[in-house]
Amino acid sequence: MPVVPIADLADPRLTDYAHATDVALKNSRRDERGREHGLYLAESLLVLERALAAGHVPRSVLALGTSADEAVAALAAAGHPETPVFVGPGELLAELTGYLLHRGLVASMARPALPDPATLLTDARRVVVIENVVDPTNVGAIFRSAGAIGADAVLVSPRCSDPFYRRAIRVSMGTVLQVPWTRAGEWSELAPELHTLGFHIAALALTPDAVSLRDFERAVPDRVALVLGAEGAGLTPEAIAAADTVVRIPMLHGIDSLNVAAASAVALWAVAR
Repeated sequence: MPVVPIADLADPRLTDYAHATDVALKNSRRDERGREHGLYLAESLLVLERALAAGHVPRSVLALGTSADEAVAALAAAGHPETPVFVGPGELLAELTGYLLHRGLVASMARPALPDPATLLTDARRVVVIENVVDPTNVGAIFRSAGAIGADAVLVSPRCSDPFYRRAIRVSMGTVLQVPWTRAGEWSELAPELHTLGFHIAALALTPDAVSLRDFERAVPDRVALVLGAEGAGLTPEAIAAADTVVRIPMLHGIDSLNVAAASAVALWAVAR
């Protein structure tokens, strides 16, 4: 295992960490067909271990002091003893990355190719569809709820924030790397696919005909796709039109809704098997 003290921030092997944005990392590599696979950053030993357990391939690790030993052990246990671990003091690493490594290490990982939605839906019973949620923090929190409470898969809309963004992965505590997910198509394509597989589409929205979540949970269908919408604007008209049932979470004190991440936890708990 090569542990490499950082001597020069201009070392090209450190490019993955050099103030790279999530978008730049995503677009950094293409396969032989020109498709983007790119990279993502996994912060903390826990997230690195979850990424390795999911079969994701590491390129390198950037570590503070004793965190290097933990990275060495995790990489060796996962069968990647050749992965370089770059080590340096906190001030130097912050100069390189633009942020403090509070969690001791960050790893550059190769993004896996996303599966076809049908692959994830075939054996699923509880699915979360995230439509146009733009805040990576909310996306990460929804994934954490999905992992903890028990969604079989997550589908994200074409305009939803990328679950592989650093903040989303960090907030999710690495569950983005555990819960199966992929990009879905527009509703004109997704709704027929869900219905063909027997999913009942339940959309969380404040419409006049919305039923209480308490009533919906009394007779939850066998297969449910729970649809969550964007911050502020909520679900699109297309999503609501595709829904078999529109569901609302009962509120008190004149409050009409919860943050989308909080709503995901409440709704998932209600429909959990």
